Amino acid sequence: MLKDRVEELLAEAFEERKDLFLIDLKVTPDNKIMVVIDGDKGVSLNDCIEVSRKVEHNLDREEQDFSLEVGSPGATEPLVHARQYQKNIGRKLKVKLEEETLEGTLEKADNSHILLKWKAREPKPVGKGKVTVQKEREVALEDIVEAKVMITFN
Repeated sequence: MLKDRVEELLAEAFEERKDLFLIDLKVTPDNKIMVVIDGDKGVSLNDCIEVSRKVEHNLDREEQDFSLEVGSPGATEPLVHARQYQKNIGRKLKVKLEEETLEGTLEKADNSHILLKWKAREPKPVGKGKVTVQKEREVALEDIVEAKVMITFN
């Protein structure tokens, strides 16, 4: 029942802030509410505070005691929402599929597919040695077991 009310309040918050979206919501048996949000352009501390206030100010502590945490996904968390791919276009991803793992730059993303591009060394068609070729692959979001942004330090 508490979770249903929190879901309603979050829906209202996201109606007001269409650039934000829900990644995860957990409510423990002792009423600890944990909300993870993301945004099309990232999430600021103020975004978390705004969503937290929207939920907290509309729940009655007299009726039910609770604790509330609102945060954003960490840099090492897998991507779980289609909108997260769109905001990471141009970044390098490690994508695990059922049979293989791909690493490449995310070139395109929509609500059902992503396009990865990468360079690979392959044997020359004629003669000895190898040549670098540009590869690309379209992957359906439903086929992705796990996808993470690869953090690189230049």
